[in-house]
Amino acid sequence: MSPISPPPAKGPRNGDLPAYVSNGLIGLRVREMPLQSGMTLVSGLAGEHPERRIEAAAPAPYPLAADIGLNGVWLSDQPWAVSDLVQTYDFETAELESRFVFATAERRAEVVVVTFASRTAPALVLQEIAVTVDGACDLTLRARVDPAGLRGRVARRRTDTPGEPEPACDGSMLWETDGAVSTCGLALHTEVSAEAERKVEAWDASGPLVSTYQLRAAKGRTTRLRQMAALVPSVIHARPDEEAVRRVDRARETGFDTLRRRNREAWADLWLGRIVVRGAQPDHQALIDAAYFYLNSSAHSASPASTSIFGLATWHDYTYYFGHVMWDVDAFCIPPLVLSQPDAARAALDFRTRGLAAAGSNARLSGRRGLQFPWEAAPMTAQEAAPGGGSAAHHEDHVSLHVARAFAMYADATGDEAFLREDAWPVVSGVADWFVSRTTRTDRGFEILRSMGPAEVPEPPDNDAFTLMTAAGVLRRALRMADQLGRQAPDAWEEVLDGLYLPVRSDGVIASHDDFDVREPKGATPSPLAGLFPSDFPANERQRRATLDFFLQRWPDYIGAPMLPALYSVWAAMTGDRDLALKLFEEGYVAYDQPRFHQCLEYRLDHPDSEVPAGPFFANLGGMLLGLMFGFTGLIIDDGPPETWARRPVVLPQGWEEIEIVRVWVRGRPARIRARHGDARAEVTFLST
Repeated sequence: MSPISPPPAKGPRNGDLPAYVSNGLIGLRVREMPLQSGMTLVSGLAGEHPERRIEAAAPAPYPLAADIGLNGVWLSDQPWAVSDLVQTYDFETAELESRFVFATAERRAEVVVVTFASRTAPALVLQEIAVTVDGACDLTLRARVDPAGLRGRVARRRTDTPGEPEPACDGSMLWETDGAVSTCGLALHTEVSAEAERKVEAWDASGPLVSTYQLRAAKGRTTRLRQMAALVPSVIHARPDEEAVRRVDRARETGFDTLRRRNREAWADLWLGRIVVRGAQPDHQALIDAAYFYLNSSAHSASPASTSIFGLATWHDYTYYFGHVMWDVDAFCIPPLVLSQPDAARAALDFRTRGLAAAGSNARLSGRRGLQFPWEAAPMTAQEAAPGGGSAAHHEDHVSLHVARAFAMYADATGDEAFLREDAWPVVSGVADWFVSRTTRTDRGFEILRSMGPAEVPEPPDNDAFTLMTAAGVLRRALRMADQLGRQAPDAWEEVLDGLYLPVRSDGVIASHDDFDVREPKGATPSPLAGLFPSDFPANERQRRATLDFFLQRWPDYIGAPMLPALYSVWAAMTGDRDLALKLFEEGYVAYDQPRFHQCLEYRLDHPDSEVPAGPFFANLGGMLLGLMFGFTGLIIDDGPPETWARRPVVLPQGWEEIEIVRVWVRGRPARIRARHGDARAEVTFLST
């Protein structure tokens, strides 16, 4: 069964976010009139933020800008002559189709634009512009790679290929970001479907790449301009503009149609991992499909810098988070990718591996041992890049624990022994060493003082429960990993695990921290519930039920904020309340949807902290997918047989009958997950190959 694509978007956006097209290496914001420059992010491309002066993701020149002239009248000169805007986003093929009419006093042109980002050649984004005129006229089509309006400079621009009699492409550009932090190479190839006079502007040493085609168009005959652009960040190649030329020339040889077909085939394969919820309302299934689409389109094995909290999407009116890699990605996005797209999950983990030296230095600067990963990891250097004094970076210690969990999960899910030994062990053991050095021994046991959980407050409390509950799992896994590898685990690991203090009230409720008062600022934050899932802390039944009941009844005081609301539905199901589980799926996820292409927003629009619509927000959509794949199914991935991963009875929201994922990747083999409401356990079964 095909995924459900969003309904067509008609007319101007009126403040809604533009379409987001990505393959995990390149992300485009495509306007409703798609020939006008949108915005471009490239994984690993970083510059100096203009206000905060920190390393941040930096936009690259938009590679697929264009213009149309009818008898010398240019669309760019008369944008008010455009009408009948319609965009259709086909999630099944990951192609965005934009239609509009461009009418001058003499002629009318119907324009259809198809835009996509190649998954099989991830350095490429491609576009076809089809123009049909209502009468004979002089038609001019112009393709542009335009840096106008961006901070940075064109460090090198070529329209020739040194040593070759003919240029390999229309031209190339070396873009240097603000602050000279990094560079990006861009190269352009264009072609038209009819005989035309072609002109490439070679003289402008620091201007845009421009290719222009002039022809005599006939009534009713369609002329097509095809653009293929390659973008390569310097974190991948030292001379990225030269590599971009090679990549776009290879694309020319392969051909637009072949690349389009291969991209469709790649997406057909990815959609085998579609999460089907039988019994769910169609609009709920549509949002599940959208979340799966945006997560998988924002991750790729070629990505050098994981993905950010907005993927590779940005827009002019929201610049916070700065494209940094944060704990939300490791906690909420990597687990679904481990099963649906393990090569992309591995690339995200490789970013953390690249940052091991930075994590070690970070720990030592704080007087601790092991590895302390940054709160906000910069996309190029992987070093701490939190703005200002970095108060959250000082006290939100749980980030390293989620990194360690992600490495352990990948090792367990894939069964990759080399990864376990060479990649997972250094991270998990390093984080275990760090956590032990972070604790303080008291009469109550081992405590963690002045440490914040997800609720960011001015004064860090003692003994954040979420951090302690997650740390227990990391220490337990580190001890097991040492045993697997025949390593001698430090005695301190087991000593701290056995003596770890947890703030539990007399009524059995796991308190958020010492001296917890639910009336305090952000007191309704359900961080202890996140300790139960997804951190899978083995609380006893009394603690588990009391904690669930205590925080679930306070959902109206928290939902509307980002991140954890996407998990409320799972927590309600853990109590057996199907009606509440459905209601909280709607309140904690569905209500965050922006209907134009189903981009899940960071905040609900009715939340007082919602300033501008910002999305797709990956903590929310990743958290929802995490709940579907691991929460409702009760899966806890470990190094044991996959058939034993399901650990609790299946309870689904009211009306939902079954969750089925036709294909996931387990131990290098395709498998199916089925969770039927009422079953004692979900099923993980290997597929015949």
